Amino acid sequence: MNSQVHYLPLTPALFSILVFLFIGLIILIQLRILRYAYMKLGVGPGAAMALLFGSLIGSYFNIPITVLPGAVRSSGQVIDFFGMQYVVPLVQQWPGTVLAVNVGGAVIPTLMSTYLVLRYQLWTRAVIAVIAIAFIIHSMATPVHGLGIAVPVFAPVVATAILAFLLSREYAAPLAYIGGSMGTLIGADLSNLDKISGLGAPVASIGGAGTFDGIFLTGILAVLLAGIASPSQPRPAW
Repeated sequence: MNSQVHYLPLTPALFSILVFLFIGLIILIQLRILRYAYMKLGVGPGAAMALLFGSLIGSYFNIPITVLPGAVRSSGQVIDFFGMQYVVPLVQQWPGTVLAVNVGGAVIPTLMSTYLVLRYQLWTRAVIAVIAIAFIIHSMATPVHGLGIAVPVFAPVVATAILAFLLSREYAAPLAYIGGSMGTLIGADLSNLDKISGLGAPVASIGGAGTFDGIFLTGILAVLLAGIASPSQPRPAW
């Protein structure tokens, strides 16, 4: 069973688009065009590339947590939602819906968000950003049979950047990353755990299919939008 919970959350074609976007960012950063955006996030270009690369590779891996009761009604399919195509893994003799945590879409963003909160001591503003974005995402989240919970890809990006800028001009970039990634995880996946067992999905991955693309793109685009508005590199608290 463990080997079957590891799969690309998107079709190869759509995943290739994220890879090409990642390569384009590498080129722009090497040309020092986007260096300022990641410096405002509080990490160097090399660390930022490692973060994004780890998220892409980590999206393939899911850490099983538990098995939810319920019959699996679909597997080995591709489901369309808001123009995106998500992969449902092909499984055999499946015990029910396996609840898992995606490494690239949940573990890495959580660790990075924790680091940013501690580095800049953004406790209150980070909580406000996460709650607000979680509320917005929860209102957009849609249970999809055979897949789990899905959200529109680009909807939270502008809202995340604007909210982060309103909360703090200096710390807009780290707040955009924290609010966008953690708000999506909480608003889409964690707040809808009670609906997952009835969707007939073989694997319900927190931060995986249905939300990974939104978390990945929100982490990039919201930081860039907030970075443009932020006047200077934020000062670390330690």
